Amino acid sequence: MIRILLVDDDLELCSMQGQYLSNEGFAVQMYHDGESGLEEALSGDYDLILLDVMMPKLSGIDVLRRLRIHSNVPVLMLTAKGDDIDRIIGLELGADDYVSKPCTPRELVARVRAILRRADPDKQDPGQLQPLKVGALTISAASRSAAWQDNLLDLTSTEFNLLEMLCRRAGRTISKEDLSMHTLGRPLARYDRSIDVHVSNLRQKLGSLKDGRSPIQTVRGIGYQLVVE
Repeated sequence: MIRILLVDDDLELCSMQGQYLSNEGFAVQMYHDGESGLEEALSGDYDLILLDVMMPKLSGIDVLRRLRIHSNVPVLMLTAKGDDIDRIIGLELGADDYVSKPCTPRELVARVRAILRRADPDKQDPGQLQPLKVGALTISAASRSAAWQDNLLDLTSTEFNLLEMLCRRAGRTISKEDLSMHTLGRPLARYDRSIDVHVSNLRQKLGSLKDGRSPIQTVRGIGYQLVVE
């Protein structure tokens, strides 16, 4: 059974979300402050963590920052509606995606399943599991690992999915809309910078080509492409 850790200080909302997730077949463990939530996240074996931003003792942002030092478990942030700063900071620190509160239980479950589906290599076509190599980049879909210049990259689930898609279409421009649908499982909303932030994180981890350019190039007004040297 898929295990989900739900960390949120809103007891009523947490209970409702936890019950709905349980009814959908997930095993849910709930904590109501950042400190105990972080301790459980580090000691438990969870498939995904639902993490509220505003919490006592430790904020969701602080929990995520400390969690990412030790773990790349998928994280879905719960943010206040319209709070772009928290969303961007969360994504920069390695959150896989976010959902605005209040949200419907149906949307929450859809987001959870989208992240889990993209984090599970067993659900992929066997033909898609063959190793890929583009220049100094090597992608192994089977082990969900990537290396740049023979150095293993420390990627979150969403970062890996994004890099794999760019690698499979290396040299071709992929729109932000397509990247959002295939890596986040949702259409790109107006003013949504999620893909941009994930690409920025990838650029920092990849470093530069021999000519100093980033291996991921921006195609203004359209999207991104992985450079083929």
